[in-house]
Amino acid sequence: MSEQFEQGEAATIGGWQALTVDLAHCVRFYSRLPVPALPWEQNAHALPSFPRLVRAIPLAGLLIALLPAAVLGLALLLDLGPWLAAILAVAALVMTTGALHEDGLSDVADSFGGSTREMRLEIMRDSRIGSFGASALFLALALRIGALATLASRIDGGAVIAVILIVASLSRTVGLMPLVFLAPARRDGVSQAVGQPARETFWLAAGIAGGIAVVLGALAGLPPLGIALMLVLSGLSGAALTGFASRHLGGQTGDIAGTAQQVAEIAALIGLLTVIQP
Repeated sequence: MSEQFEQGEAATIGGWQALTVDLAHCVRFYSRLPVPALPWEQNAHALPSFPRLVRAIPLAGLLIALLPAAVLGLALLLDLGPWLAAILAVAALVMTTGALHEDGLSDVADSFGGSTREMRLEIMRDSRIGSFGASALFLALALRIGALATLASRIDGGAVIAVILIVASLSRTVGLMPLVFLAPARRDGVSQAVGQPARETFWLAAGIAGGIAVVLGALAGLPPLGIALMLVLSGLSGAALTGFASRHLGGQTGDIAGTAQQVAEIAALIGLLTVIQP
């Protein structure tokens, strides 16, 4: 139903207006940011149709990361130190997204306690968090904060801000990989409702995210090898998560997509760190 509505809306507008509608839907879906209805938008609160919106996801990642990037830059400007700046930036990002991806990560980690596919899917529906989920959340936040703080101690503030923007765009694009290459594990889940993006559209989004990484990285003076490792390792992490989901659940869910985003973010940050030495 949502996909049919989105296609109908796309038929009535085109060009930059259609792109802005897609971008607005993406930002609303991926964050808690208050995005007002656009004058040419027919239904601002419709469930997004991912087959149409994929091209806008790299750009939505940039917009979502603007506040965390500003928080990091301000903290460094106030000389609060790299660790506190990194903590504040990650906290701002979690608040901006409403812990959307972190919730997916904890649900997937808790599913390790299930011995069958059905049990794992049932565990992932449970809103309560278990020891696996809590441990995964702690480790993921520690890795993100630690990597960002270490980067902030090795490169200038402007370059770190660029890294936050690049990683936000790149990781959300990688998070699409399970949705693109696997069928939904459930017939009634969110991933089923939003539709399956075409592979051609995904590669377009991946190209946009890669272009953003190269351009912002070059402007910030990041080493080309570091940018390449961010792209390669985040992509490999998404492929690994897709393979894991196929074996673990027999398909994908929204939680798997959120986990792919988290893993891609960590992989990209660590990849860049291996090149930027003290």
